[in-house]
Amino acid sequence: MMKMLEQRVADRSFLNLIRKWLKAGILEADGNVQNPVSGTPQGGIISPVLANIYLHYSLDLWFEKVFRKTCRGTAFLVRYADDFVAGFQYHGDADRFRAALAERLGKFKLTLAEEKTGVHLFTRFRKRDSKRFNFLGFEYRWGRSLKGTDVVRLRTNPKKMHQSLAAFTAWLKERRNKRLKTIFWELNLKLRGYYNYFGVTGNWRSLQRFHEEVVRTLFRRLNRRSQKRSFNWKGFAAVMSHYGMEKPRITWGRYDQSCMSLA
Repeated sequence: MMKMLEQRVADRSFLNLIRKWLKAGILEADGNVQNPVSGTPQGGIISPVLANIYLHYSLDLWFEKVFRKTCRGTAFLVRYADDFVAGFQYHGDADRFRAALAERLGKFKLTLAEEKTGVHLFTRFRKRDSKRFNFLGFEYRWGRSLKGTDVVRLRTNPKKMHQSLAAFTAWLKERRNKRLKTIFWELNLKLRGYYNYFGVTGNWRSLQRFHEEVVRTLFRRLNRRSQKRSFNWKGFAAVMSHYGMEKPRITWGRYDQSCMSLA
C-alpha cells in the first residue's frame, strides 16, 4: 500500500501519517483494542479511498497495460470499489482472464469471491443463449429499442429490491409513532435517493413496483399505530397528497452502451 502511494505522493509527513493510521488499533464496543495485522481498518474513514488505490494498481493498471494487449479482440473492464465486470469479444480471452485474475490478485494477497465470479455469454448475436448478470444493484439483459435495434436493458436486481423493501419496513417500524410530517419528510429523502440511483431509462416497471410496495407497507404500518384503524385508502391517498409523497421517476437517460455491445 505504501509503495503504491509513494508513486504519486511525495510528502513524507503525509505518508507517515497514513502509515501510522494503518497500524492504529480499533477500539471495540467491549473496550478491547484490536491491532490490525493487514489491510485497512474496517469502517475507517479513508479505508474506501485506500482500497480503491490498492485495486487501481493491482487490477486496473495490470488489465490496461498488460492483459488487454494480449487479447485477440476488444476488451474492457469496469470497476466500482471492489465490484467489477470485464467484457471480451472472444471467449478464449475471457477464459484466460479468469485464470490469470486469481494469480494476479494472489500476488497482492487478495482473493475472489467465487460465488460471485463466473464467465457468461452476453452477446447481441446470440441473445437467446446470453445470460443475464447483476452489477451494482442492476440486472443487465438484452432487449430491443423502439427503433428495433439491440440494446442492453437495465432493471433493479430483484434481490436488491427485496433487500431495500425489507430495510424500509424495518425503518418504518421504528418511526411509525412519529408525527406524520416527520415520517413523510424522512420518507421522501429515502425515496428521492432511491429514484436518483435506480431511475434509469427502461427501469420504470421496477420503480413503479417498488413505489407500490412502499405505499402498501406504509398504509399497513400507519394503521397499526392504535387499536382503531386510522385510515381507509381514500383518506390515506389524501394524506399522501397533502405531504407530497415522492413518486417514481426516471432521473438519468440512456447510458453509454458502446462498451456493452459485445460481438
